[in-house]
Amino acid sequence: MKKYLSFFRVRFLTGLQYRAAAAAGIATQFAWGFMTLLLYRAFARAGYDRFPLPFESLSAYIWLQQAFLALFAVWFWDSDILEMVESGSVAYELCRPTDLYTMWYVKTGAARLSRAVLRCAPILLVAVFLPAPFGLTAPASALQFLAFLLSLTLGFGVVLAFGMLVYAAEFFTVSPAGLRVLVVALVDFCQGGLLPLPFLPAALRTALEWSPFGAMQNAPLLVYSGFLTGGALLRTLGLQLFWLLALVLLGRLILARGLRRAVVQGG
Repeated sequence: MKKYLSFFRVRFLTGLQYRAAAAAGIATQFAWGFMTLLLYRAFARAGYDRFPLPFESLSAYIWLQQAFLALFAVWFWDSDILEMVESGSVAYELCRPTDLYTMWYVKTGAARLSRAVLRCAPILLVAVFLPAPFGLTAPASALQFLAFLLSLTLGFGVVLAFGMLVYAAEFFTVSPAGLRVLVVALVDFCQGGLLPLPFLPAALRTALEWSPFGAMQNAPLLVYSGFLTGGALLRTLGLQLFWLLALVLLGRLILARGLRRAVVQGG
């Protein structure tokens, strides 16, 4: 366990060095957040009164989405892992006395977390002081906030496990770029990155909520906004835990099979 904590610490501290990139990302996310809220506000003023979320809850959803973008955006790939698989240098990783899946999982988690740490505080701080209904409101209770933190942790784990599926699948492709493009387009929509899932048609929304995509970004943001309470909240947390365990197990199986058929050129 100590060696994986060392991998986490090194990758996390390395990610904290990129402060200029974080500043640029913060500016971009503020612009995107304001643009999205103004778009929804325009719909509301035009007479569209069937919003499934109150506008204050929708504002909280948007700002939390921007603050924790690095945790849930699937397109934050680990370039080191991609290069290892494509070049064959993964052979050096196999020489280490470590479990490859756990090592990659820890490294990608640390890289994402370091980006989120640099960006989330300024975004949340500004969002809290914005005038209603555009600001970030506090959760209704301390219990709801604790449920949000638990859901956030589980959702982050599901995203990492899903990313590991993509890394493992690259052992079976000649050119993996197309796979990554397809995954990004699919997951960004299905996890509520483009449109919150409550805005989708009922049948599609239900299907996505029961899928692993609904256990990613969608769950913690709806928990914070108060959309998920009571039995729906417990069901969502249970689904998140289930998909986390299922995707980790599936990822391990695919990675093990991929490594058995991997060929490293040059001996």
